[in-house]
Amino acid sequence: MLIIGKCHCGNIAFTLDWPEDQPVIPARACNCSFCIKHGGVWTSNPRAKLSVELQRPDLVSKYAFGTETAAFHVCTRCGTVPIVTSNCRIRRRGRGLAAGAAMQELDRRCPMASFCFGGSP
Repeated sequence: MLIIGKCHCGNIAFTLDWPEDQPVIPARACNCSFCIKHGGVWTSNPRAKLSVELQRPDLVSKYAFGTETAAFHVCTRCGTVPIVTSNCRIRRRGRGLAAGAAMQELDRRCPMASFCFGGSP
């Protein structure tokens, strides 16, 4: 299943190729202050493949809070955070956020759970 998204201005675009044998996409609404401010809802799957296209790389910044376990890719033109990436293990969740993507555009296939990745309060 392909999940396609982008920031508001289209500078950061992504395609997440989700494994077909996992039709339910677990979406997590992180409750740290950064994700709450940006409306972050994330998923991860070590078998998914994330492709990212940047129109203007000079208009993209990366932000990592205290634990530096994830890189939030921020479009400096529109202020949207469409993707977050990480290659580290987070608690017992396996490869956390290895293929992270903003899930605002998905429908009811995504059961929501609140989760804090150990960042800012």
